Order: sequence, then C-alpha cells, then structure tokens
Amino acid sequence: MMTSARIDYESIFQYAPVGMCISQHRVIHASNDALATMFGYAKDALSGQSFAILYPSYAEFERTGARIVPIMNVKGHYSDERIMKRADGQLFWCHVSGRALVPDDPHAAGIWTFEDLSEKRPVTAELTPREREIAAMLVDGKTSKTIARQIGLSPRTVEMHRARLMRKFAATTASELINRLLGVSRQIEKAEM
Repeated sequence: MMTSARIDYESIFQYAPVGMCISQHRVIHASNDALATMFGYAKDALSGQSFAILYPSYAEFERTGARIVPIMNVKGHYSDERIMKRADGQLFWCHVSGRALVPDDPHAAGIWTFEDLSEKRPVTAELTPREREIAAMLVDGKTSKTIARQIGLSPRTVEMHRARLMRKFAATTASELINRLLGVSRQIEKAEM
C-alpha cells in the first residue's frame, strides 16, 4: 500500500494484475509486465508493435478493428472475449476491454486491458479464423442474424459456421455450444471429481 501523498501512476500501470497497454493507431505505445508475460514476450518487446501480432491471423486483426469503430464511436469503450495468440503460436481465450482517448477517432489513441481466460476456457478445437470470430460473438450473446449483419455475411453462412462449431464441440443444442465455448462443461467435470 502506498503511504505517500503522491501516487506513482507509472508503477500502478506497470504492476497492475491484468495486461494493460496504451495504443496509437493500433500500435502498442506502452505495455505493462502482465501483458508481456501473458502473451509470452520479453518485457519491452511489444512497444512499437502492431496489435496484429497478438491475433491468430491478420484478417482477424482487420475485422476486429473494423467491428470496434462503430461501437466505440457510440459508447467510447469496447469489450469482448476473443481468441488471441501468444508469441509461441498458442491460442487462448482473452477478455479485452478498451477506451478511446480521442472521442471522434477510436483508433487514434486508447487504453486497453487484457485478461487471460485460458484457465476457465481452454481452446479445445481447431477453428478457422471465421469460426473463432463467430464463436466470440456467440459467447457475447449475439444471434446469427446480428452476427451476419455485423460481419457482412448472410445469416445462412453464419448458420453454416455455427453448425460446424456444433460438430467440432460435439454440441447438440445452441446453449450446449455456448457452454462448451465458455468451458462450462469442463468446470462441471472438474467439480464432480
């Protein structure tokens, strides 16, 4: 606990228990120790890097960036759960939250937090980039029609991806798929042991 009247904001940022960074035009300007550790990079290796290195594919980086803009233009902040990529190529579920620092230009500058969800929700199936995107939106509670509208696909195409997800996760209902994506069935199995 800090006892002096002066608060050291830089230390708070560096030692926060969640991954944090400050971005400018989707480039990491500064990041803390937790973010570097979470993604498997050396302490200062993320400075000056595009957020693209944290995504499973460049297409996912581009689509997420486009999806964020209208939401941040309205709310000034954004939050979702998505699959991200560590330096060694391992994929993991991550809760990402951000706030725009320039109200009329969401990507100009922002502050972002990252929380590793891999303990609660492991990535258990090989998914295509589009399946990862749709899975993240399903977990967020979006319907196939809403997903289709947001990512520019037909509802039928989204349903086809959803059906593939159901097969990959051996789910027979939509709610079972969501539970499997969230790792709920694994948590129940662990609790029963």
